[in-house]
Amino acid sequence: MSGKAEAISHGAATIVNAIALGKGAAFGVDLWTKAEVRLTDESKVIKGEITTDPAESTVLMEKTVLRVLGHFGVENIYGAEVKTTSNIPIARGLKSSSSAANAVALATVAALTKTLDDPTIVNLGVEASFDAKVTVTGAFDDACASYFGGAVVTDNLKRKILKRVEMPEDLAVLFHVPPTKAYTRDSDLNRMETIKPLVEIVHNEALKGNFWPALTLNGLIYSSVLGYDTSVAADALAAGALASGLCGKGPAVTAVVSNENVDSVKTAFQRYEGVVIQSQLNREKAKVL
Repeated sequence: MSGKAEAISHGAATIVNAIALGKGAAFGVDLWTKAEVRLTDESKVIKGEITTDPAESTVLMEKTVLRVLGHFGVENIYGAEVKTTSNIPIARGLKSSSSAANAVALATVAALTKTLDDPTIVNLGVEASFDAKVTVTGAFDDACASYFGGAVVTDNLKRKILKRVEMPEDLAVLFHVPPTKAYTRDSDLNRMETIKPLVEIVHNEALKGNFWPALTLNGLIYSSVLGYDTSVAADALAAGALASGLCGKGPAVTAVVSNENVDSVKTAFQRYEGVVIQSQLNREKAKVL
């Protein structure tokens, strides 16, 4: 069996983390994950490799391929070899899982020489994320921002996009990425429950299109309950960022910055241990390469 395809899906950043409320918001950034899928005749045998972080688990990739094969009823016919390459650091809150699931799902569909509509592909990736236990809410907001680009406000529990907006081209996105990893599966859901009313307020602001205040407030709220120092984001704001706050469940911090303030915000981030990644807002949809 020689069906083979490659696909790319971009990264995303948090506006409102959906874990507490089941509703979230996110926007696309031009970081990326590429997935290459080659079908084999070893049914249900999926061999995964993350070339840029080989020590990480490949369960999500494998579950995504199996979800797609199952969707078409061919899981008893095919297996696959799947390989991803990415410039998104894993387990830092930067949506590496959503980006990977989208790219793998898209590449698997293409390797089968089939077509599916975009929402179905996104949902197969979300289901695989549940299968792999890398998500609490399904990360539908992250998956949609990663897949479609632009900004989305979502109801993750209903798998519904409530608002979708194209983003301006003249803004940069900086990430401060600490060396430590944090996995969503380890999140303390009981503590998150306590901030639900506050996150509801922030989500309503995002629905009104007030994305940057929502991003900053969301970061403060989640940092307080997860025990993160808010001074990284505060320093970015003091240096001229339009918004800054925790990305996902952390530990990375996002800053949205006008082009003229990139250097000053980057300098603020560089005072803290870790690396600084510079990206742009992404407006491109995931695609087969």
